[in-house]
Amino acid sequence: MPDVKHFDPDTALDTAMRLFWRQGMAATGIQDVVTATGLNRSSLYATFGGKQELYRAALRRYIEQRSQPAFSRLAGDGRGLPAVHDFFAELIKARCSGAYARWGCMVSNAHAGGENGDPDIRAALDRHHAELREALRTALAAGAAKGQLRPGTDPGAAADLLALLAYGVNLRSRAAADAGELTTTVTGALDVLGAG
Repeated sequence: MPDVKHFDPDTALDTAMRLFWRQGMAATGIQDVVTATGLNRSSLYATFGGKQELYRAALRRYIEQRSQPAFSRLAGDGRGLPAVHDFFAELIKARCSGAYARWGCMVSNAHAGGENGDPDIRAALDRHHAELREALRTALAAGAAKGQLRPGTDPGAAADLLALLAYGVNLRSRAAADAGELTTTVTGALDVLGAG
């Protein structure tokens, strides 16, 4: 007879994701996960494997639930530079207010942490970066087609710059940077790209 789980693995994974997001992988012990989820170690290990496997699954969940929808909206928007402005406004709002304020971004936190030495985690981070960059490039290319960008601006190079700016917003917000200051920085960067 198959083993019947007496808990919802998706709920447990969401709880673990929030714990890793807030605290980071290195600062989160398996006992922290046990306490947060209310599950015993054997149930966690049987369902997810060890801490490393659980972290990988949590990072994938974060990217699927939080990053990819934002990237899809940006790439599919079609308005060009206004869509990029809105992307950053939503990013700053999410990082500086609400339930997850000052947690930063789980992906940016992973870039800065020791967990990025794991090849599977590094591959997930690289895919995430490529998706972020491509969404920005698509939006900027739409802006270029509408005459919104300064002549000679390369949408790909500008996307690289803005991807780094997004990571900066994520990291600075975790360090309690003011939303107004972040907005001023982003606005200045986008004004440089604009056609005036």
